[in-house]
Amino acid sequence: MDIRIGIFNSPREIGFETSQPATEIEQTVAAALSDPTGYLKLSDSKGRVYIVPTVGLAYVELGSEESRRVGFVA
Repeated sequence: MDIRIGIFNSPREIGFETSQPATEIEQTVAAALSDPTGYLKLSDSKGRVYIVPTVGLAYVELGSEESRRVGFVA
């Protein structure tokens, strides 16, 4: 699943791919947003961990859970 995180006052966004299901990520984001002084912690498929303070979150975009195909499809 592709995830993009927008941060206030930053022209760039954080983008990565994870193997976590969408429902689990939605619950994690909702729990992080319920505490305004907390943080959002997600990990990607390569083992890197992303920690973003909830004060700085502009948006969290969840992409499709289906992986992209590579090559020609007949």
